[in-house]
Amino acid sequence: MFSQPRFMMLTSVVRCARAGVRSLSTSSALSSDKLFVHRDSEKNNLDIKFEFSAENLKRAKAIIAVYPEGHSNAALLPLLDLAQRQAGWLPISAMNYVAEYLGMPRIRVYEVATFYTMYNREPVGKFHIQICTTTPCMLRGAEDVQAHIEKKLAIKNGETTKDGLFTLSVVECLGACVNAPMLQINDDYYEDLTNKDVDHILDELKAGKKPKIGPYNGRKAGEPAGGLTCLTEPPKGPGFKVQSGL
Repeated sequence: MFSQPRFMMLTSVVRCARAGVRSLSTSSALSSDKLFVHRDSEKNNLDIKFEFSAENLKRAKAIIAVYPEGHSNAALLPLLDLAQRQAGWLPISAMNYVAEYLGMPRIRVYEVATFYTMYNREPVGKFHIQICTTTPCMLRGAEDVQAHIEKKLAIKNGETTKDGLFTLSVVECLGACVNAPMLQINDDYYEDLTNKDVDHILDELKAGKKPKIGPYNGRKAGEPAGGLTCLTEPPKGPGFKVQSGL
């Protein structure tokens, strides 16, 4: 049995915890509800039809052919990606179409589409800017780059410019830590960026041009920023330092 003072203290803690959970659940619902729940809208409802184009039907068949017979469900992720590339994003009608194409329950497709952040279940701009702000990028100025983009395009995280050209998303690690700070725009990586580089990239895209991908500080791939410290000369030929008898 608890003493009266301790019992009152525990009761107070429980009340505070319950209040915190209510507050947390309310704020979480407001911020993440769209991640899991579909709500019909003018641009995303069951009345809007979707089906693969003739070209993408050929691609879908080629993708499924990669997997063993009877395991076509394993092609779900690449087929959802194919649908997203065709539509520009992944509406509910596209998810249902892929489910029917593979003979899967729709709920299984929804589970996948809501789990992986690479599937955009709301419309995005022609150029989807993903900026990594995880620790290595943050330490190299990613937050400053994010603020610069927001100011230049007059949008915040998750928003799209009025002309439908750019959408900005803050994401977790994109695997280019050594080249931080970096952006992924559609399928391309832009690395070792300054605000001036970001301006150049966005202006090029807006002008309908293709900006250079990869590092913007002169280095190649993920080599040291201060220059190579090893492998500084061509490799030796066959037989180097091998005994003459061999």
